[in-house]
Amino acid sequence: MIGLKTKAAAAAAVLLAAMLGAGTSAHEGGHEAPQIARQKWTFSGVLGDFDAGQLQRGFRVYTDVCARCHGVKRLSFRNLVQPGGPEFPEAGVKSLAADKYKVDAEPNDQGKIVKRPAVLADHIPSPYKNEQEARASQPGGALPPDLSLITKARSVESHAPFYMVPLNMMRDILAGYQESGADYVYAYLTGFKEPAKDVKVPDGMNYNEAFPAPHFTAMPNPFAGGNDAVKYDDGTPQTVDNYARDVTAFLAWAADPSLAERKRLGLLVMVYLLITALLLYLAKRRIWSKVH
Repeated sequence: MIGLKTKAAAAAAVLLAAMLGAGTSAHEGGHEAPQIARQKWTFSGVLGDFDAGQLQRGFRVYTDVCARCHGVKRLSFRNLVQPGGPEFPEAGVKSLAADKYKVDAEPNDQGKIVKRPAVLADHIPSPYKNEQEARASQPGGALPPDLSLITKARSVESHAPFYMVPLNMMRDILAGYQESGADYVYAYLTGFKEPAKDVKVPDGMNYNEAFPAPHFTAMPNPFAGGNDAVKYDDGTPQTVDNYARDVTAFLAWAADPSLAERKRLGLLVMVYLLITALLLYLAKRRIWSKVH
């Protein structure tokens, strides 16, 4: 019995130590865990919305830098014209689709598939025909992910103590925080740094302080050209920070193009519920007012 009690006490001590240490450790496997700062976005919060000018610049960064390796196959050309998005002129998007992109046409009478200019209804083609071609074009056979849902597929890891998790969750709910993926993508795009002298980066890999430990990623710095990587036409300063911020906003919109509409509907539902609750309360007071 004494042995069993000793083992139980030891197990309880280990469990308690694990609980107290959950979320408090700043190191994982001897490596410092990445700290991702929250950014200010126009689309953050309950009333946030996308800025069409920023989305247009973000699409420019995507086409000039990211589209060489990454696709956005869930987006159609018509989405670039619709309200709530970049809202490009329809004629300009039609010209872009027809001049720059070719897609598969319907089979002809002989069953052969030929290429035709893209139209608004077509999805934006990926840079590669298939996964094998994509891997073959990259050092080490790395597969460039499609970016259509990248801000939904990525998130920021919390390092808060376990007892702070409920409070942090409540804070995020009240603030309408949904930008975790955007914060990570921005941090990743601006996280390419020179490693410490004692860090050996494997061949074909790059060091990124926002990437999980040991911070080695196959993707090279997309803005290695510095402030000349992309040319802006609207007078916005051409900086790496603006490039990363604009393309992140564009990818956040690509992952959730109905964000503004969804928020408006949510607010209307909340107003409706409040009015309904008030009417029910007044009705209850009136019905039971004569009952003692």
